[in-house]
Amino acid sequence: MQLKHAVMVSLMGRQADRFHEYQPPRDLAERLAMVKRIRGVEGIEIVYPQDFADPKQTIAMVQDAGLPVSAVNLNVKSAKKWQAGSFTSPDPQLRADAVADLKTAMDLAAELDAWMVTCCPLIDGHNYNFQVDYLKQWRWLEEGIAEAARHRSDVRISLEYKLNEARNYVILGDMGRALYLCERLGMPNVGVTMDVGHALVAKETPAEVMCLAAQAGRLFYVHFNDNGREWDWDMLPGSVNLWDLVEMMFYLERLDWEGWLAYDVLTRNGDPVETMEATIAIVEAARELLDKLGRDRLQKFIEEGIPARAYQYLVRALL
Repeated sequence: MQLKHAVMVSLMGRQADRFHEYQPPRDLAERLAMVKRIRGVEGIEIVYPQDFADPKQTIAMVQDAGLPVSAVNLNVKSAKKWQAGSFTSPDPQLRADAVADLKTAMDLAAELDAWMVTCCPLIDGHNYNFQVDYLKQWRWLEEGIAEAARHRSDVRISLEYKLNEARNYVILGDMGRALYLCERLGMPNVGVTMDVGHALVAKETPAEVMCLAAQAGRLFYVHFNDNGREWDWDMLPGSVNLWDLVEMMFYLERLDWEGWLAYDVLTRNGDPVETMEATIAIVEAARELLDKLGRDRLQKFIEEGIPARAYQYLVRALL
């Protein structure tokens, strides 16, 4: 397995929460220049429409940067018009706008030789009982994604799930619902972006649900980060859930994963370039740790199914 590391260009720019701004705004040229300084980076994930105010100029800048595009990330959540939903908005014109944006992102992905659009429909879902019509919402989501997927079969649509934020209950809240949508559509170019942090918040075991998606032929893209399983903090991989990270690498090897690993990691302290360099180094180190632990030894522990033996060995191996 050859790891391919991609960085989300947006994370080189402004980062803030309700209380503080941790990183200042930076234009696309500045952010691309920062990404090029990251040791180990091999690709970039770029956002439509935010990074495409002038599509021709953006494409030229990205090509001049010399890094392949892992995916175009479609944002249909932050603009004011999406407040009541995008693919599941009760307004049919807004639903059509969301589908049109997805088609445009697909065309841009093809032009950038990425052939992948990743999208997390965070504004689609509900906050309260009796707020939305669940039957209509799901039908609208199916219809919108299917229409876009028919637009061009050579570009893959990779749907990222998340339990909540911006909606209290996001319509694609976990791996099961994401795979259910893929199964309902039955279209080969519709799959899943698995974000490790989102899996943790959904109380999933990341390696397990990653294997489910892979066995279904729907694992298209992977975002790495970490959190305490209570909120999507986008922390350094392995900083909280080390053994989940190691287990992910173990199963990525068994799956012979050839896709991208993209990094969705925030920098609240320090320099984003250093954060992303550390992120890539941590993931590579987790793979190297498999060499020390021994893949056959790990497989034996799995077959025995006795955690006391496994964890005594795992922790002592770190000494």
